[in-house]
Order: sequence, then C-alpha cells, then structure tokens
Amino acid sequence: MLKLVMKSVGIWLVIVIAAIINGAVREKLLIPLIGSDLSIPLSGITLSMLVFTITYFTIAFFGILKPRVYILIGLFWIVLTVAFEYLFGHYVMGKPWYEINQVFSLQEGNLMIIVLVITAVSPWVAANLKGLV
Repeated sequence: MLKLVMKSVGIWLVIVIAAIINGAVREKLLIPLIGSDLSIPLSGITLSMLVFTITYFTIAFFGILKPRVYILIGLFWIVLTVAFEYLFGHYVMGKPWYEINQVFSLQEGNLMIIVLVITAVSPWVAANLKGLV
C-alpha cells in the first residue's frame, strides 16, 4: 500500500512540475501574445493533455491493478491537486482565497474543473489503453 501511495505521489509531482511550467508559459508568453481570454482556456486544454500524456507514459509503473485502484489513484491526485492549489497559492504565493477560487471558475474561462476530471479518469483510461486492467 505504501509503495502504491509513493508511486502515486511521485507521478503526481511530475504532473505538478508540468503544470507549473504550463502556467509560466501562459503568463510569460501566451498572455502577452494573445491575451487572457484565449490564453487561459488554451492553458487548461494544454494542461489536460499533459496530465493524460504523463499518466499514459507512467501508468505501467503501477503494474496490473484492479480498475477501482486506478480510479482511487485519480481521486487521490485530485485531492493532492486541490490541496496544493489552495495551500501553495495562499501560503507560498500569498494569493487571497477568492483569487484561488477563480481558478475553478468556468465563467472566467478557466478549465481547471476539466483538468481535474481528466486527472481523475486518466489512470483508469491509460491502464485500459495499456492493457493493465
């Protein structure tokens, strides 16, 4: 069990690094070039693709597991992601809570909710595609 949790956290950390790079590219390159209205949703789509791609190429590290375990891994990643978003955003970046909440607002063009759905299903989908289920 501990091995499974450690592998899950390790892969999630790779996803976090990709997310941070994705956010930096959005802030430093995309927003100045094409503005926030396009950059924010484009960044969400890109992050969704990165999450799935990383999951697809790392899912074999778990080996063959029951389908529900892959679903639990995805749900665990959501918990880690939301906790990171709020705790890192508030206590490290100094953002107020209302600003962090905007990350989850589809009305603002932010697709983080979709990223979380992709995060939840990616382990199960990737395991199925790789024949691990």
